Amino acid sequence: MNARTPERPVTPAETWRELRRGNDRFIAGAPQHPHQDVKHRTSLAHSQRPLVAVFGCSDSRLAAEIIFDVGLGDAFVVRNAGQILSDSVLGSLEYAVGVLEVPLILVLGHDECGAVRAAIDSQAADAAPLPAHIAKLVDHIVPAVRRVAGGGPGASIDPADVDASYVGREHLRDTVAELLERSEMISDGVAAGTLAVVGANYRLLEGRAETDLVVGDI
Repeated sequence: MNARTPERPVTPAETWRELRRGNDRFIAGAPQHPHQDVKHRTSLAHSQRPLVAVFGCSDSRLAAEIIFDVGLGDAFVVRNAGQILSDSVLGSLEYAVGVLEVPLILVLGHDECGAVRAAIDSQAADAAPLPAHIAKLVDHIVPAVRRVAGGGPGASIDPADVDASYVGREHLRDTVAELLERSEMISDGVAAGTLAVVGANYRLLEGRAETDLVVGDI
């Protein structure tokens, strides 16, 4: 494997500080657009050494490279609607940790999430059935909906009474917990101090990625 260049962050804490600095530039409207020139593109033709693995929602407004003001080769990004953990997602993140040696996994949720809203609406008494593949995604968020709404498993839910931002936060925490539970490689990296996992919620209006939870040494 190729060694990291000296100027790049190598610890989970350094990496998270670098990403937060990039997000601050984005919020201020002063991005630097690093690592997007021809020379850098050429240097990546035969190898990569990203700073971070990002697992986020597929929402078109959640482009991690823009939000954190990074460039080519900086972020190994895995996305699906609602950031739902699956075998393919786990395999991709383990590749980032085990082969690319990223020191940080960022699980990135956001407000106004369509998958979260679909999960809430699906629990209404008169909800129409969802298409099969969408339903499989939404089913992963329903436990968070039920916890926020309260009541028993079969209790009627009025979607208007459910706080979507709270559901999104609960789902983000569920995702991080499941990631650590299902991947021995990732949980071992956290235990060894070579890896950390950050859960953050992106605020669409402000452009800010707010830290929600941290697992590991940051």
